[in-house]
Amino acid sequence: MDSRITSFNILMFPWLAHGHIFPYLELSRRILKRKNFHIYFCSTPINLPSIKNFIDENKLQNSIELVEIHLKPSQELPPHYHTTKNLPSHLNFTLIKAFQTADSSFSYIISNLKPDLLIYDAFQPWSAKQALSQGIPAVHFAPFGAATFSVLHYHYKFKDPSFPFLPLCLPDQDMKTNDRLTKFLSAHVFYDDKDGPFMNHKLSSDIILLKTSQGFEGKYIEYYSNVSHKTIVPVGPLVKQENTNEEGDLEVLKWLSMKDQLSTVYISFGSEYFLNKEEIEVIAKGLEISEVNFIWVIRFPIGEEISLKEALPQGFLERAKERGIVVETWVPQAKILAHPNTAAFVSHCGWSSVNESVYYGVPIIAMPFKLNMLIDARLVDVDGVGVNLYTGEELAKTIKKVVFDESGHKLRRKVRQVSDEMKRVEEEELDEAAEQLWQLCLKKKERV
Repeated sequence: MDSRITSFNILMFPWLAHGHIFPYLELSRRILKRKNFHIYFCSTPINLPSIKNFIDENKLQNSIELVEIHLKPSQELPPHYHTTKNLPSHLNFTLIKAFQTADSSFSYIISNLKPDLLIYDAFQPWSAKQALSQGIPAVHFAPFGAATFSVLHYHYKFKDPSFPFLPLCLPDQDMKTNDRLTKFLSAHVFYDDKDGPFMNHKLSSDIILLKTSQGFEGKYIEYYSNVSHKTIVPVGPLVKQENTNEEGDLEVLKWLSMKDQLSTVYISFGSEYFLNKEEIEVIAKGLEISEVNFIWVIRFPIGEEISLKEALPQGFLERAKERGIVVETWVPQAKILAHPNTAAFVSHCGWSSVNESVYYGVPIIAMPFKLNMLIDARLVDVDGVGVNLYTGEELAKTIKKVVFDESGHKLRRKVRQVSDEMKRVEEEELDEAAEQLWQLCLKKKERV
């Protein structure tokens, strides 16, 4: 059938977090270049303005339509908390639980739109069940890596005695945040189904999409394809292109441009992790002792009345003003990592940050705090694209090694090799993903 005269509708339904919504948007943008799809993009009203900004910036108004989904109202979780952005951390599980009440709103949406395909996320297996019951194929897209799923499968599903990636496994103490989340999800999302969180993979029609690359995670993709009994289709790192329009963004890049090549460390812990005072002090001390240039992003929860000067050790900003800048606003992370003067990235190892850093050939100094980030940090270390810190006290010594020592140069060569491989296969992986989705739509059409 000629793809030029056939169009299929895809309903994209990510979880309500920035780190999920934007990979779904970036995947939408890239498959729209390859096939004649039309995208319905579903989220809560509070998330739609930032999604609309993406659509407008990329001139996708004719290809992506926004669809509102509604959670049942509650006093504890008013509509402005129907997103993880600026959500107080004690309400994270509350939001996941409340998200389950969107199933009736989703039922109306899918019955009304009648898409040719659903692409769904981690915390809504009911969406896949509703689609499949109406003869609509449903594909799970997880914006995580294959190594993480391989370790979680080993830990929770089957203790394979020949598991080939034991160095990635965490001690029981470090699995506590994963254990707590898995127990909660089993009770409130998967309702004690024997497959638990792996139910999403079981429900997925023929394939599972992962935000990863054969160039980075080839052996893990192969392993997880075998144990999940599904074809794992990597969609690449989905590194988004950033527009640098804000004056503050330009100032950061201008400052970076005045530094020497490979002289500056970038420090950021994502949009949804807030450092406590002790963690801030450990990092500040490490930066002072290391004597490198730095760009440090610190974020505070909405409503927390604290200034940078109060949060940082006394006199830090004055002592470090020649070498570093500390900002509390959004910065163009991809452009900073792509800059030739950036030598390393001190990161919490959120999966998007790991992908961006490796994609731009920048070694990672891993400081993970919870969940899959602890596994990602081990992957970074074991696969030679970074160093995993086990105590904050190691920070200064590690920064000096990565920036100045031969071991750091060796690390940088390894990251650049992986980066080259990721870029080499990037377009063909997206071609393959778009083709697989197209074939699922064709099969549905042939059945009707």
